[in-house]
Amino acid sequence: MTTPQSRARTARAGTTRAGTKGMPRAERERQLLAAATEEFARHGYEGTTVAAVAARVGVTKPLLHQYFGSKQDLYLACLAPVGDRLLDAVRTAMAAHGPGAPPTPLRVLRGLFTALDGQREAWFVLYDATLPPASEAARRAASYRGAVDDLAAAGTADLLHAAGFDDPLDADALTHAWRGLATALVRWWIQHPEQSPDAMTRRCARLFAAGRTLLAADPDGAGDADPGTGRGSPNLRT
Repeated sequence: MTTPQSRARTARAGTTRAGTKGMPRAERERQLLAAATEEFARHGYEGTTVAAVAARVGVTKPLLHQYFGSKQDLYLACLAPVGDRLLDAVRTAMAAHGPGAPPTPLRVLRGLFTALDGQREAWFVLYDATLPPASEAARRAASYRGAVDDLAAAGTADLLHAAGFDDPLDADALTHAWRGLATALVRWWIQHPEQSPDAMTRRCARLFAAGRTLLAADPDGAGDADPGTGRGSPNLRT
């Protein structure tokens, strides 16, 4: 037998499942996550508030807490899809080698641009310098970054080995330089929304080709023996 109390509980349960204003819960969650991802990306963890995210979507703070819990929980809910998407993009790009395939750096960049298209600033959810030290948010973000860096390290080590250079410090330095380059290119891309992933990839190919041309000119005797090793410096024409 139903009672007024049981009917009220049923009504409340139906409202919770549907979200607010008739919007299905899953759609509301996607809306909240999209807004939160943009807030964290633009303002960093430290500069983002739950109130600002709620205001963007037009819901109350209590509702946002009901959906995702604390601010850290909300950040983690944003981080996971971003981190998984970028990590998968790098893995797929690095595996797609073979005759006729673009060089690994271009494949990886194209994969990143494609993965970020439509939500370009999400890169800075993963690479957020304002995360509280020793927090779960910082630990999880570092885990994703470490996985990306491990893939980058393997790729750069292979490139250097193919050129005849096996110094681990060279590989480490190149890995750090690659991360900085990728971040700089994403920043530039955000400022030029008319640039598609394919257009950005072609632009990077031109920039890399120009860099090789400039370095191959060897104005300072880069082909001479390295004073520390006695070995010649790499010929960067290839």
